[in-house]
Amino acid sequence: MHYRILGPVRVWRGDTELTLGPPKQQALLALLLARAGQLLTPQEVIDALWEEPPGSAVNVVHRHVGALRRLLEPELPSRADARRLLRGAGGYRLPAGPGELDLLRFRSLREDAHRATAAGDRARGVDLLVDALAMWGGPAGTGLAPRVAAHPLFTALNQEYLATVKEAADAALVTDHAHGERVLALLHQAVHHYPFDEALHARLVTVLAALGRQAEALAVHESVRARLAGELGVDPGPELRAAHERVLRQAVPVPLAVPAPSPVPAPVTTAGEQDRTTTAERPAPQLLPAQLPSDIATFAGRRAELALSGSLLDARPEAEPGNTTPAIAAISGMAGVGKTTLAVHWAHEVAHRFPDGQLFVNLRGFHPTMEPPAAPDVMREVVSALGVPPQRVPDDPEALPAFYRSLLAPRRLLILLDNARDSEQVRPLLPGAPGSLTLITSRHRLDGLAVTHTVRFIGLEVLSLAEGVEFLTRRLGAERLAAEPAAAEAIVELCGHLPLALAIVAARALLNPRFALETVADELRAARGSLDAFTSSDAQVDARSVFSWSCHGLSEAAKRLFRLIGGAHSGPELSVAAAASLAGVPAGDARRQLGELLDRGLLTEDAPGRFSCHELLRALARELSFDRDDEGVRVRARRRLFEHYLHTAHAADALLAPYRDRVPVRPPGEGVVPETLTGERQAAQWLYRQRQVLLAAVEGAALDGGAGDGLCWRLAATLELFLDRAGRWDEQRGIQELALSAARRDGDTTGEAYALRALGFAYHRLGRNAESHETLTRALARFADAGDPHGAHGRATAHRSLAFLSNGTGDHVRALEHYRLASALYDTSGHRTGAAAVLNEIGWTHILTGAYEQALDDCGKAVLLHQENGNRNGEAAAWDSVGYARHHRGEFPEALAAYDRALALYRAVGDLSLQADTLTHIGDSHEGAGSQAAATAAWREAAELFEHLGHPDARQVRDRLARPAAPESADDAPGGRG
Repeated sequence: MHYRILGPVRVWRGDTELTLGPPKQQALLALLLARAGQLLTPQEVIDALWEEPPGSAVNVVHRHVGALRRLLEPELPSRADARRLLRGAGGYRLPAGPGELDLLRFRSLREDAHRATAAGDRARGVDLLVDALAMWGGPAGTGLAPRVAAHPLFTALNQEYLATVKEAADAALVTDHAHGERVLALLHQAVHHYPFDEALHARLVTVLAALGRQAEALAVHESVRARLAGELGVDPGPELRAAHERVLRQAVPVPLAVPAPSPVPAPVTTAGEQDRTTTAERPAPQLLPAQLPSDIATFAGRRAELALSGSLLDARPEAEPGNTTPAIAAISGMAGVGKTTLAVHWAHEVAHRFPDGQLFVNLRGFHPTMEPPAAPDVMREVVSALGVPPQRVPDDPEALPAFYRSLLAPRRLLILLDNARDSEQVRPLLPGAPGSLTLITSRHRLDGLAVTHTVRFIGLEVLSLAEGVEFLTRRLGAERLAAEPAAAEAIVELCGHLPLALAIVAARALLNPRFALETVADELRAARGSLDAFTSSDAQVDARSVFSWSCHGLSEAAKRLFRLIGGAHSGPELSVAAAASLAGVPAGDARRQLGELLDRGLLTEDAPGRFSCHELLRALARELSFDRDDEGVRVRARRRLFEHYLHTAHAADALLAPYRDRVPVRPPGEGVVPETLTGERQAAQWLYRQRQVLLAAVEGAALDGGAGDGLCWRLAATLELFLDRAGRWDEQRGIQELALSAARRDGDTTGEAYALRALGFAYHRLGRNAESHETLTRALARFADAGDPHGAHGRATAHRSLAFLSNGTGDHVRALEHYRLASALYDTSGHRTGAAAVLNEIGWTHILTGAYEQALDDCGKAVLLHQENGNRNGEAAAWDSVGYARHHRGEFPEALAAYDRALALYRAVGDLSLQADTLTHIGDSHEGAGSQAAATAAWREAAELFEHLGHPDARQVRDRLARPAAPESADDAPGGRG
């Protein structure tokens, strides 16, 4: 078989050219060929073929795949496995080698050209590039529907073609006249297809002039200038203008030879000093600098970052008259995230736009043994690369920067400053005039440059799951990953999506092709929590070494905090106050230390004041802590941190439910810095945001034992109401079981009672009613054993929980008896808010039995009592009950009025779950009143809130939206607790 995609898509079997069928079938084949043997998903095909896919799109694609299989393998028996067009995990691919597919042959010739040039044989390099370009029969996608021809796959192939033409033109300028003539024909062909590509026309002008055809070169410039003005209304850009200027000043030698560099400025001299440079000392014409490291052929992902980077040049300010702003991009991120890889890849993509060459400088900002170079040394290195002899470079340190900037000013250079230490190291090296592009990489964020320069900042994160799989696919091959897709995804997750870790693991898998990917994943699982799986004899790619370099130069206090984050903090993120508690220092000191870690890429700031640490960096921190800190240091740090979360959660709970019975806590210990919460809304937001951290703190305190047991059950008790209302009932069960064990170890009867009560209620939420009844009954007994002051209130709440359970199982008589006992306990202790809550819950029980008049009387009294007590949450619950009773009496306007009051109060206190619960009731009443549109709007808002919380009630609301139902029956239990 022979396939062509470079131009119109064509296929031959032997000497016979095949008829490729209808347009969409041809387009599918073209997409497969453009992928060059890589996987093409059905969704990608659908997106390419249709702007608005029909419902039958998937079936149409399947039919075209079947037709192509029969076309390519007419002898294939029915139901036999195809060899030409393969179905893999998640898509299709058409395997072909360089001898079959022109695209692969083109790329192979281009790689051979690069090798020849690197070996010093420039003439052969040009010959091979010309041979590669001879394979093109026009733009890829020619003949396809315009929508398909504009697909990114074909656009990318055309960009490969253009880049190769420009590469051949640049290479021909340093060979001879014959090669220049060969490339000239290719340039004429290319500008015919791409009449507005200024970089292409600039090379055509330059090559014509180098061949001694200056008049023709000037005619080409005038032609494209007129076309740009007439059709686009713009003037030629800097690159085309520069080519024109070189022709005018005869800076391109004839016959064709090496282009002369731009004039070197004279050194800055002091008064009375003469420039002693002789003509013999002036630099001779030489090769343009091309210092970029080689690009990585297996580069994967980063499309969003490349698009962001490309926009910097697409709207480059130096093209605007009077604008003197240089183009600068700074890429920052943690060690191993792929900053240099991205910068080098992007630099190679845009290098053709900078005709005066590319410079690469390793600033060694985080080198383990070598000091970063001083700015004057870097300047001399750059000046030398541009062909200036040492005797022309001023020795005066004040004159050197001016000379350096003057040398760069007239040139269009691409400058890559890699591995910068900080803004101060970079600032003196930046060009002062437009025309050049400077790329900077650093583990620091380089915030200081934002003050003095216009910089495009790109914060590089770890790869997405899809990008990580693409990364492995490009290194290990599509077939190997298609055979074990789940293992590939597991490897990405176990590597923390970090490119360095993925590269190390991929290298191991590549060197051991018989290893199953699942075996590799198992090794990573076994080593999880350490860096042992990411070691290498090469320190440049050893994760432990690379990460450790980020710690050099940190203050001792910042190093200690970093170690404690790994050794004593188990949650996914921490705040300034949490870090202060962890380290036992004031908040101001913690903020400065976090700033140091953030600058070095050892932490990321996910939101203002919220910091997280990549799991592999956390593994390094843990290793450092166990190496340098004794266990006592870590234990004390953990205890301070657990106290921080306990006291902050306690304050949040007090703001949200100020009148409920809660566990007592001692004052914060030395070095503990709780968060400052100023209102109900902030308290609710803090609890929702820190949920995972708080759960980790409960688990950590349980693992610590000893004094940690008391912290464990107290924190679990404090989180009880929050987790219940958020619908996190399985999480509730988990931490309350830990709390129960901790309280028993601690011999604390009160703690055991609180844990049993919360655990019993969680069992009911999860449908485990028998266990719920048994556990709540035990809680009653343990509260009785605990005695006052907490025993009476605890027993009252346990009775309310048993009543809720009884209502849920339809035993309303028993529920009312439990409420009678709870009410008596509250009356005896003078707990007015508890009594009001019970009154509302008694009213709700009457709703469930159909006694709506009695319910309205009880719930109305509860509203008044809560108003007297100032309990807005309790008042909202009572208004919701009033609305529910009105709804079941068919009094929908009155029900909606009550619900609106409940909703306003819940919004004021920031209780999202009960807002959603009341919105669900509002939707039901609107539906009952015949207003389906209003019902749908309320249910949609409720569903969105429940889904935001991950609440299981979201499903019930979505069912209402999908199949509008009659008003809910009176057997339903309330969504919240009074």
